[in-house]
Amino acid sequence: MAEMDQIRIKRLEVFARHGVLPKENTLGQKFLISADLYCDTRTAGKTDDLKDSVNYAEVSERIKESAQEKVFSLIERLAEYVAEKILIAYPQVDKIRLEIEKPWAPVQLPLETVSVRITREWNTAYLSLGSNMGDREQYLKDAIALLEEERTNVTAVSDFIETEPVGYTKQAPFLNAAVALRTLRSPEELLELSASIEAKLGRERVMHWGPRTIDLDIVLYGERIIQTEALTIPHIEMAKRLFVLEPLAQIAPYAVHPAFHKTILELRDALLP
Repeated sequence: MAEMDQIRIKRLEVFARHGVLPKENTLGQKFLISADLYCDTRTAGKTDDLKDSVNYAEVSERIKESAQEKVFSLIERLAEYVAEKILIAYPQVDKIRLEIEKPWAPVQLPLETVSVRITREWNTAYLSLGSNMGDREQYLKDAIALLEEERTNVTAVSDFIETEPVGYTKQAPFLNAAVALRTLRSPEELLELSASIEAKLGRERVMHWGPRTIDLDIVLYGERIIQTEALTIPHIEMAKRLFVLEPLAQIAPYAVHPAFHKTILELRDALLP
């Protein structure tokens, strides 16, 4: 895959007060900030119009403002903060590679600089939602609304589909949906957000496969394959569940399962009678 276009800002000088030592927070020091902004420059390259590009003068000023508006102990935290600020402010920037140098770092040894370099980007994730208690449709709508926040944007929502329960069948039918997200959250942070939404909407984990006001599962996160105690992506049961695949096929028919190397449509069709 060809690398994306980049607009590069190199070693912008910013005076700020970040550091572990109290005197760094009081006296301040110079930081050098470099940013590679990954975005599509083709349109601007054709039109020669600044409105079709990312204004690097504006970005430079925003980097400076972001670096000065708070005080952090670690440049690791500063880098995270600045990267998010730029990605949120300029949605046409898909990814940023940011380096923050600290040439006056209090190391008391001969060195040129100390720096932190990070890469952060918008990711596409897909969630499966279900409810079979109370006002099922409203629970789904409320969950979708709560997913919409500064670091996570809902980009597509499927129809709400009624399905019969799986596993424990002596319960009411479910209303299921799928949503697509554009998110800066890591998979673990997205799991935390999902759990907090379930808690806000009264989810109680009394019985495995039992009734629930709302259930949110991360089924895909880009092309990532993750297996930890807390999180499995792709969702381990998704290829066996029509109630997951049917709504997901509406909004992401050609998304590919990174382990099975099959599209959502192929996985869905394999379960149809």
